[in-house]
Amino acid sequence: MSKEKNRCGWCLKDELYISYHDTEWGVPVYDDLRMFEFLILETFQAGLSWHIILKKRENFRKAFHDFSPEKMAGMGEKDVLNLLQNEGIVRNKMKINGAIKNAQAFLEIVETNQSFCDYMWQFTGGVPLVNAHKTLSELPSSTAQ
Repeated sequence: MSKEKNRCGWCLKDELYISYHDTEWGVPVYDDLRMFEFLILETFQAGLSWHIILKKRENFRKAFHDFSPEKMAGMGEKDVLNLLQNEGIVRNKMKINGAIKNAQAFLEIVETNQSFCDYMWQFTGGVPLVNAHKTLSELPSSTAQ
């Protein structure tokens, strides 16, 4: 007898979202390159739904060299122009340039701190922040600075 997974209502849109919910959402990340991938994807998510970004994730991986920070940091104007023609990703020049700048900043942090994840986790004392919201209506629209 199999027990059905307890899932959030927001993820029931399709199998892609369900898989993300079941395997990635809320799972702490301690791998630098995985964390970098999420940083870049979040750059493109601003103003859009996360579902849109997940549907384009494989295209982003191809367009951004499997999220290699070294390769992305070296991207120039010609690369940006090519990416603006790529229908498989979000074609926003400011977001593309932001992703390249984020790659450069990532490498600077790694150079001085040795681990991007260690750098990021220091802001929460090394542990995930856990909220106790029971419904979507309980989620705040913003949080204190």
